[in-house]
Amino acid sequence: MKFETYLTRNSRRINKLVSDFFVARPNPDMQRYLYEPLAEFSSNSGKRHRPLICELACLAVGGDRDQASSAASAIEHFHTAALIHDDIADDSLRRRGKPCLHLTIGVGLAINAGDLALSQVTGLVLEDQAMDDSTKIRVLDELVKMTTRTIEGQALDIGWASEGRFDIGIEDYLLMATHKTAFYSGGTPLAVGAIIGGASDEQVEALRSFGIAAGLAFQIQDDLLNLVGKESAIGKDFRNDITEGKRTMMVVHAVQNSAQADELIEILKSKTTDPQALARAVQIMEESGSLDYARSHANAIIAKAKAELAASLMPGEYLDLLLSMADYFVERMS
Repeated sequence: MKFETYLTRNSRRINKLVSDFFVARPNPDMQRYLYEPLAEFSSNSGKRHRPLICELACLAVGGDRDQASSAASAIEHFHTAALIHDDIADDSLRRRGKPCLHLTIGVGLAINAGDLALSQVTGLVLEDQAMDDSTKIRVLDELVKMTTRTIEGQALDIGWASEGRFDIGIEDYLLMATHKTAFYSGGTPLAVGAIIGGASDEQVEALRSFGIAAGLAFQIQDDLLNLVGKESAIGKDFRNDITEGKRTMMVVHAVQNSAQADELIEILKSKTTDPQALARAVQIMEESGSLDYARSHANAIIAKAKAELAASLMPGEYLDLLLSMADYFVERMS
């Protein structure tokens, strides 16, 4: 089975697992101002790969997938919180083709909704009666560290933007993206699933390292798709990374290597939505070799990570799915 097929076959089940949190509340205003808008935002969910790879890691080490359900849901609720807060920090307009939550219900209520989703990172695990206390403590430790790492990465991203800085290098970008995205999009879901499945320490660390590499490649591919993917698939989010002035790997590389770096920086600072200006920014990155550089970097990360994981886990269906996941992360078109 290919990883994309695994996502498709399990999407309905995992959507229900996540949406079970948004049951009707007895107070109608609480429902109106909090649970309904958060449920609607969460339902515009993307592929739900984070909870599904948490379950997959549990299976890969011989565990029971259902034992990982609370932690898998917790990680997805963290993703929801991160998106809501990130959109506010970036003054974003669209999220997956729809207006951002802070534009539909207001900044205050959106922050509050994100805070509720964030509370589930620990809440769902603490309330899991099927998980023994020692495992619960290990999982909570992983989730708290994941939250801290993501906030550290976000601090770099916001700080560079607020000070108008473009003096950062590739290593700076990798540090930011690893902390902001790779831990919670790959490393922590796999490590947590492995812990719940009863993996050895060596297996946990192998899966964590693989997940961090895959999560970083996922972010690079996500940034590439925003620039050169199919506009029909990406919708009104197309090239909004330029409008928001994001310091992607391609931007960092182009600023360091392009003779038109000053022009690119001016476009990024302008917050323009003009299609011609956005296309010009992409052209500068293309001509400087920055798009090819990012693709090559993502592919190299994945090749190394796959080789290391294959040496750490027993061959079989679940290892094959994990290796397919890595390929999917750098080959996906949406």
